[in-house]
Amino acid sequence: MKPSLLAVLLALSSAAALADVTVQDPWVRGTVPAQKTTGAFMTLTSDSDAALVGASSPLAEVTEIHAMHMEGGVMKMRAVERLELPAGKAVELKPGGYHIMLVGLKRQPNKDEAVPIILRIEGKDKSVKSVEVRAQVRALTEAGEHMKH
Repeated sequence: MKPSLLAVLLALSSAAALADVTVQDPWVRGTVPAQKTTGAFMTLTSDSDAALVGASSPLAEVTEIHAMHMEGGVMKMRAVERLELPAGKAVELKPGGYHIMLVGLKRQPNKDEAVPIILRIEGKDKSVKSVEVRAQVRALTEAGEHMKH
């Protein structure tokens, strides 16, 4: 096999090893003045086994993956290092469950603004790629199931 053909085949096999992640309905909860944290929510679907291993946003000093659950009648929230994305299964980041926490907001997000969030996705081969998302800010006063946190 010629070296140039081998290089092309290796590049193609590496690209195939990276998970392709689809992001649906990304949004950020609006805030009140002086509020320093908010959540980001979306549905992630990966075409191969992968994991969400981090996130960042220019809107926040710190961006973390969080899990929320009930424990002894008390709602608890904690940061997690990774969120598994099983191949072909939609993983919903939603109020009251897994979500992305934006901490140390640099300013108040405006309703209907598209907040940039960079997701870090780790593939089965442990390589990490970035996926940029634009999450629409929804007002705190919007009614609906998606606002229950």
